[in-house]
This record gives sequence, structure tokens and C-alpha cells, in this order.
Amino acid sequence: MKGLILSGGTGSRLYPLTYSNAKQLIPVANKPILFRVIESIRDAGITEIGIVVGSTADKIKEAVGRGGRWGVQITYIQQDQPLGLAHAVKVSQDFLGDDRFVMFLGDNVIEGGISPLIAQFAESEWNSQIVLTRIEQPEQYGVAELGEDGRIIRLIEKPKNPPSDLALVGIYMFDANVFKAVDGIKPSWRGELEITDAIQWLVDHDYRVHPYIHRGWWIDTGRPGDMLEANDLVLEEIEYAIEGYVDRDSQVGRRVTIEQGAEIINSVVRGPAIIGEGARIINSYIGPFTSIANNVTIEDSEIEHSMVLSNSRINDIGTRIQDSLIGSNVTISRSPIKPKALKLTLADHSQVGIL
Repeated sequence: MKGLILSGGTGSRLYPLTYSNAKQLIPVANKPILFRVIESIRDAGITEIGIVVGSTADKIKEAVGRGGRWGVQITYIQQDQPLGLAHAVKVSQDFLGDDRFVMFLGDNVIEGGISPLIAQFAESEWNSQIVLTRIEQPEQYGVAELGEDGRIIRLIEKPKNPPSDLALVGIYMFDANVFKAVDGIKPSWRGELEITDAIQWLVDHDYRVHPYIHRGWWIDTGRPGDMLEANDLVLEEIEYAIEGYVDRDSQVGRRVTIEQGAEIINSVVRGPAIIGEGARIINSYIGPFTSIANNVTIEDSEIEHSMVLSNSRINDIGTRIQDSLIGSNVTISRSPIKPKALKLTLADHSQVGIL
């Protein structure tokens, strides 16, 4: 089998973080989501992986390379316009050939990996397997309606009146018959070739499509709140280790990872939390469910349930920061200028909460 990761989206719902970075490269628990997807596919025994890229191709290629660090071979596939998931399959046909493959959206995080699913599909005679999960707002996703026998009746992309609460989670397995389906459908009202239409074509033409209902957690990291939720869940799963320096005046909880080169000085860190390589925490409080990335400095400040990306600095903030997603190379500090006032320079689509 081969792997196909879709990483062509612009991530507009995550602006302004994604103005200068690909959304798939935003780290969850200090590891880019795309890296987690690659590892999940690799752990299922797949070493040939294609990554469909769009306008952020250069960023993704620079970060991922040829795949050597994971022991896989990466092939990049250019999708010049975001014309739908089925279109991404279409432009990947030369890479996929006649092999079975798993397709994974590059901004999804799922509990438990996909190894059992891959093994199940590889040993079956199914033409496709799709992963479903029950969610509260299925109208925002592709939705599946199953019959009493558990078979798929129909699939609908973002229905106004969902026939069920079973949403497609962005993990699909196909054999080469999917190319017949892609060629047999027309663009939707959105002007895209929908993967739900391609799967429906397989169902209507009596191909065997198996629905798998995922019982664990799954997060589509399309919005800042989703990103923080994914960070929460992954932080509870990682293996905790203290490899950096913690001075005798600091208190570090049991579920905390301090990576190499990080320093904790006269501070309190309560887990689950992770402090990245080269980070410095000085006279500060890091609360639960917080990820501090590489080379971040936090001094005389308090922060919890937040993500701070690389090379940022937070200094002498008089109130606790929480529920925040702070990008790379950001400086947050108290100004000494009198009279006291807020002085802000904000990008488009920024959100600021002030106490």
C-alpha cells in the first residue's frame, strides 16, 4: 500500500497564524500535525508516501524534506488549485498507480493511529474503507447514512439537514477503482470534485465500501479552538521526560516534559505540559495543557491552557494568559511608557481578549 496526505489547504480559518505558515505545520504538543500524520502512516507499515501540496508547497517541502528522518520516501504532488479532495486523488494517479492506498488529511489528529485499519483493509476484498465518527455538528462535514445492515446508503457533503451524526473524519482507503469514480463524477455546486461523490459513485456501482466507526477522539484542527483541544488531548498521551535543566527553586509536576536545552528557573510548571528545546522559563508559572515551543522565553509571567510557538517572548505580563494560541517570533511585554495604555499592532483577522 501507499500513503497519500493532502496538505494543499491555505488554512484561512487559522488566520493570522497561517499567513506565514502552512496550517499542517502548526505544532500540537510541539510536533507539527503533518509530522504526526506521517508517523501514523509509517507506523502502519507504509513507506511510500505522496504529499499533495498547493500554495504552501515550499514551506512543507522545507520542513518535511524527502522523508529520511522517518524512514519513508516522500513524493510531492502539486495541486495548482483547491478543486476538491477527489481532484487531489486524480492528480495523484501517476504516483499511486494500481496500488491500494490510504488517504489522510494533513491537518487531522486521531486517537490510536491507523495501523489496525490498514491491516483490516489490506486483508479484505473491499474496494474502499471510510472512517466515520459521531459528532455534534455533522452539517459541517461529509455525512454518511447507513442502512439497518450497516451498509452505506448515501453520502452527503455538508448537508443542511444531516441524515445522521456520522461524519467522515478525513481518512479513506481505496483501490484503483477510485479513479473510475473520480472520472465518473462532476464538480459540485462549490466547483469541486467531492470525495463524498466519488465514494457514492462506488456505492451506486456496487463496489464494496466498508464503513468503520471510530470510537476514540478525533480533531479537525481547522480553527484555533480545535487546535487547543487537539493540543490538550495529545498532551495527555505523550511520554513525559525531563531532559532539560530545572533549578532547586522550581516545582515541576509529574506530567511535564522538559526537552533538552530548556531551563526552568524559579518557576512552577504543572502538567500536562511540554517545554521545548532551548526554552527559558524564569520566575513564571506554566499551567496545565500548555505547550511552549523551542527557544521561547517566558519571564515574570503566567500562562496556562495555551500554545506558544517558536522564538517568541513573553515578559512581565501582569495578568495570566490563558486559552491562547501565540505564533512564532511574537513579543508580548509590558510597556514602561506612561500613562498606561494598550498599544497594539494586529494583523487581519486577529482576535484579542482584554480583561
